[in-house]
Amino acid sequence: MAEPILRVENVTAGYVKDLPILRDVSLTLERSTVAVIIGPNGAGKSTLIKAVAGLVSVSSGSIHLDGADISNIRPDEMAKHAIAYVPQNDNIFRTLSVRQNLELVLRKKPRAEIAKALDGLYARFPMLGERQRQKGGSLSGGQRQTLAIAMALATRPSIMLLDEPSAGLSPKAAQEVMELAKSLTERGVSILLVEQNVNQALRFADHCYILAEGRNQLDGKAADLLDDPVVGEIYLGGKRVRAS
Repeated sequence: MAEPILRVENVTAGYVKDLPILRDVSLTLERSTVAVIIGPNGAGKSTLIKAVAGLVSVSSGSIHLDGADISNIRPDEMAKHAIAYVPQNDNIFRTLSVRQNLELVLRKKPRAEIAKALDGLYARFPMLGERQRQKGGSLSGGQRQTLAIAMALATRPSIMLLDEPSAGLSPKAAQEVMELAKSLTERGVSILLVEQNVNQALRFADHCYILAEGRNQLDGKAADLLDDPVVGEIYLGGKRVRAS
């Protein structure tokens, strides 16, 4: 079996020294798959992906990407390690146009490469090409998330960290964003995401980790957890919902 692209082992981490939010948390992310982290508010879900991105200090344990120890990398080193992080809020520049948002991410490339990259992104996301002169702040919620994901994809990541990508979106837009995230695995991108819409996330993810009070509680194949009575009772309103 191939080595997972990401391995988090016994990580304790938090924003303030000696006040950990995560306690001895572990997970693995297989290549070209989607793993979702779910759990109640305050469980440490967002803290976990921020620890991977170097945005939260890891006090013990380790994080390995492609076998290399990336524990406590600096946030500005994410691109160097082919990591892209899409926060829940403030993930685009609202006063800039769609094109300017994308160009900002690509700014260090030669001009010819920028043009080629933009053409590729517009081909992959036609909506962005159609609205390239439109201000980011005037896009709908789903369109903004698409732009944020396109900006992350422009850095050519091997792993993408998504923090509640469907938050505040209509059911239709949320589904489209989840379908987009899933489609990126076909391009070799591995996805680790936090999601509050548990039912929907379990339908799109390959694997699921459940956290509570900063600790691992349960993990397994997403399709299996959809039909798990304990998960159903806690997260799906007492209903056991089979994946279609």
